[in-house]
Amino acid sequence: MCLAIPTVLHAQSRSNGAPANSNMLSQMDATQTNSEISESYLRQNLGDPKEQAAYDAFRKADEPAKKIKLGNAFLAKYPGDRYSESVYEELTQSYYDSKDLTSFYAFTDKGLALFPDDVHLLALSGWVIPRAFTPEEPDADKKLDKAESQERHALDVLGKMERATTFTDQQFAQYKNEESAEAHSGLGLIYFRKEKYEESAKELQAAVAGEAKPDQTDLFVLGADYENLGQHKEAGDVFGRCAQIAGGMQDRCKQLADAAAKESSGAK
Repeated sequence: MCLAIPTVLHAQSRSNGAPANSNMLSQMDATQTNSEISESYLRQNLGDPKEQAAYDAFRKADEPAKKIKLGNAFLAKYPGDRYSESVYEELTQSYYDSKDLTSFYAFTDKGLALFPDDVHLLALSGWVIPRAFTPEEPDADKKLDKAESQERHALDVLGKMERATTFTDQQFAQYKNEESAEAHSGLGLIYFRKEKYEESAKELQAAVAGEAKPDQTDLFVLGADYENLGQHKEAGDVFGRCAQIAGGMQDRCKQLADAAAKESSGAK
């Protein structure tokens, strides 16, 4: 039995701007932590009061549409500002929350052109691409290759990253764990799209490891990896975990868990 990802996959994990679990990043999570730490550091060298006021207004905006408006205005007026990297991070998240993928991709590319080692932009872009992916779109394979390169680079940067003095040990560990989990999740989906099921399973195992409430999509695809590899018992276990999570895939995961259990029993 060969399983495919549901066509609604890309809308599952980050609907309404919130992740399905602590495994995935959100503005209230690693992005906000990173921005607050960067802001604390940058405040040591106060600049233009108007610039600071514009940035503060952007940070305080709690609606995607308002944040997008203020973020674009800030970048237009202060294109090379000390806060630009933080603005790009939150702005791209706001475009994703607004389901404006065209602008999300455009601003991610702009941000990475200026800040090629920005872990959050790399991990988030590589996470979104395989979820919004359709095989019929132009240059589909190149987009997956791009996403894979972004996630690998994010993990490489994380591996070499040293703790800044503005981070506590706990904040630094949390930041690295969350960004790493998102990168592994992205790679898992990328390899699934490429029908590299062993590689996909390995990455998704890393993404959900130690998570009390793992991402439902990650579990669904991990179960599909095992099923495609003929590992029915493992598939049943993972689909069973997926079926315990409320969400759009819950019923489907229960059906697949039951089917995998029957296949596993029949194989004995």
